Amino acid sequence: MSAPAPLAAPDLSALPRLPDPLPSPGHHPDLHDLTAQFTQSLIDIRQRLPKDLRTPEVAIVCGSGLQGLAEQLADRVQVPYADIAGFGESTVRGHQSALTFGFLGKNRVPVVCQLGRFHAYEGHSMQSVVYPIRIMKLLGASVAIITNAAGGLNPDLVEVGSVVALVDHVSLPSLTSWNPLIGANRETLGPRFPPMSDAYDYELRATAFRALHDLQLPASSLKEGVYAWVAGPSYETRAEQRFLRAAGADCVGMSTVPEVIAARHAGLRVLVLSLVTNMVVATPYRYAGPVVDAERAASTSGSAGAAATAVAVAGEAVKQVQQHVEEVANHQEVLDVSARRADDIRALVERIVERTFGEDAL
Repeated sequence: MSAPAPLAAPDLSALPRLPDPLPSPGHHPDLHDLTAQFTQSLIDIRQRLPKDLRTPEVAIVCGSGLQGLAEQLADRVQVPYADIAGFGESTVRGHQSALTFGFLGKNRVPVVCQLGRFHAYEGHSMQSVVYPIRIMKLLGASVAIITNAAGGLNPDLVEVGSVVALVDHVSLPSLTSWNPLIGANRETLGPRFPPMSDAYDYELRATAFRALHDLQLPASSLKEGVYAWVAGPSYETRAEQRFLRAAGADCVGMSTVPEVIAARHAGLRVLVLSLVTNMVVATPYRYAGPVVDAERAASTSGSAGAAATAVAVAGEAVKQVQQHVEEVANHQEVLDVSARRADDIRALVERIVERTFGEDAL
């Protein structure tokens, strides 16, 4: 009996093949197509602003300890989240709960600063986490500059105090179950399947390096690297540190990626500046077995050599305990390093905006 003939490949040529629309800075949402909450948010904000601040060109998200970015704005107007429909409240120390509008730089570029981001670990839904970035796009922004505090993973690239301009991200939550675009797509905001391979704008990164040289800041203080988003709020274990580094990440944090996804979905150009405020703990493990074995050897042997060995092993164990205690991550460290680098980051963001929208624009 002869073998059956192989099945022919199906002919797909007759199927409709409509490409997904690509998001772009020129994408203008239809404001008549918005939900009532989005519309009310825009009304709540704009009725509190003078006319020349109602359409900001840049959306700036301020990370932990970097709220001072808003202090350099001229003619500042602050709108508390409590006065805006759909906004929650940030509960993280180092974050306020307000949008601040004003003019930035010598060219008086209208901008909006988000003081206090929302994190999923606070109990906010993904839709709430990205709601502010969507509102800032609807207000008129075409560029998003997002800052954050991050832990360093790659000691060959970064150290405490380094600023990393992101080129890419690794997002374990959004690869599995946490993505702000899950659910019914809001076509008026962006396409169903936005690409993320070009999420981090090359020209904005180039502008950041030009701004660094304009300000005569050390060339080593700004790097380019990959950010890993984890859900938090617990800091990473040493095994997780090794896993994330093996996955190609140079720094890690508990925010930013949802905002980047929503920003690209809506067509915003994105620049992310991550300030490395601590190095993720990567010291060797303290194994208990060898210490206990040495203790037993000393107790069962009367020799001076065995006793000396036990003392040496015990002393090494104490040293490891002290080192471990010193390297436990904490949020105060994040705030302290942010405060030390805040002036440089403020100046860098201002110069980037001047170069992007002023007479220095290339």
